Amino acid sequence: MLKIYGGDRSSPSNKVRFTANVLGLQYEYIKVNLRAGEHRQPEFLKINPAGKIPAIDDGGFYLFESNAIIRYLADKNNSALYPKGLKERAIVDEWIDFGSMHVGAAMSKVTYNRLYAPSRGESVDERSIQDGLAFLGRFLPVVDDQLGKNKYVTGPTMTLADLNMLALLDPAEASEVDVSKYKNIVRWRNALKKEAFYTKCHKDYLDTVKDIMAGLKK
Repeated sequence: MLKIYGGDRSSPSNKVRFTANVLGLQYEYIKVNLRAGEHRQPEFLKINPAGKIPAIDDGGFYLFESNAIIRYLADKNNSALYPKGLKERAIVDEWIDFGSMHVGAAMSKVTYNRLYAPSRGESVDERSIQDGLAFLGRFLPVVDDQLGKNKYVTGPTMTLADLNMLALLDPAEASEVDVSKYKNIVRWRNALKKEAFYTKCHKDYLDTVKDIMAGLKK
């Protein structure tokens, strides 16, 4: 059985689970306790020598990096999530990369400093927060415009580009990033968040974030 190693508050981990759920795969979800240093233990380093999550073990085949994992899973299962056509696939890749490099990287700056750093007693980098917000202000309109043209990110059907972007935007509310002005993003997110692939695993993420936020308010 496929094993997915991840963490509930990890957007990349959730992205992999979203994909596995859409594909209808049976899998074992193994939570890696980062605070306990499980990601640095020899057993895990055999799976991912970089010591990061997510990673998978597919019958002895190890793979890390979330975008590589979701492409592999979709390809292995001949899914339309990752089209076979050269140009169609290139467009999906384009938006996966855009999401990860621009939206995801910017969101991480804000989320880390507004949510995780305070919960760990670490210093908050306000400059990093402002940089992240500035980049989101630049790139979210691009996503919103794209979704104004299509039901999904790359066209009329859902692809890996949607699952990637959905996971990357998940921390928005907890990180106090206001996306409400992006009407097309709101419409698209609201629709996908009702789907079983999302609700099946997202409660774990929400519970973890709520625990962190409750701790910050004490």
